[in-house]
Amino acid sequence: MTLIKVEDLNINFGKGVDRVDAVKDVSFAVEAKESFGLVGESGSGKSTVLRALAGLNPDWQGSITYDDEPLSSVKPLGFHKRVQMVFQDPFGSLHPRQTVDQTLREPLAIHRMDDRERRILDVLDHVRLGPSFRFRFPHQLSGGQRQRVAIARALILEPETLLLDEPTSALDVSIQAEILNLLSELRRNLALTFLLVSHNLGVIGHMCDRLAVMRGGRILEFADGDALGEGRFKTDYARELFRASQGYLAEPMENA
Repeated sequence: MTLIKVEDLNINFGKGVDRVDAVKDVSFAVEAKESFGLVGESGSGKSTVLRALAGLNPDWQGSITYDDEPLSSVKPLGFHKRVQMVFQDPFGSLHPRQTVDQTLREPLAIHRMDDRERRILDVLDHVRLGPSFRFRFPHQLSGGQRQRVAIARALILEPETLLLDEPTSALDVSIQAEILNLLSELRRNLALTFLLVSHNLGVIGHMCDRLAVMRGGRILEFADGDALGEGRFKTDYARELFRASQGYLAEPMENA
């Protein structure tokens, strides 16, 4: 079943000579419980697509549907219960003056969900932090722990889809492997759908069933896991990305 469908998506910023066409005629579909990747260099438009899906880029043209329901630039509250986003910077995405407990309670209050104590303890267990972290502030946590809190905040509403914007690129390589393995485990255990953005094909290859390669705001080609594993790409750009990522994180991922 197709869960996310994007058709002829165009996003631009500025006007006149300052106009930038960040996304150009992008179309793709993500199946339920699939992990789909958007990969490309910085400025390729991949994060801009993700932000439009999340409602953070409200000015776009084209068609976006979620579970066969057309979405406008302003997403309904119910959509944000089903779809949550994990950002690149785990420190910048957490309120510096809120404890982990406050960070996790806020979305529960917004969506008027009950049994909050159990939900907080359960989600901390899911991300392998435990109750001792509940009343710490972000500055008291390591980068990997902060990203686990960000993942916990996304999971607290029990969504079915996670939008992952370079979720490990701000972390040390050894910590990246831990977080990627945690995300893979959560996807299996919670039957989640992933839409993952990364500049690194090694990360995409570890996490995704299918992928789209982006450059200059456009999708150059699609590939599945087998093609990625064998380096079978149609475009020179995708082959260059593949060569650049060979061996990246392979050993830490296996041993994490």
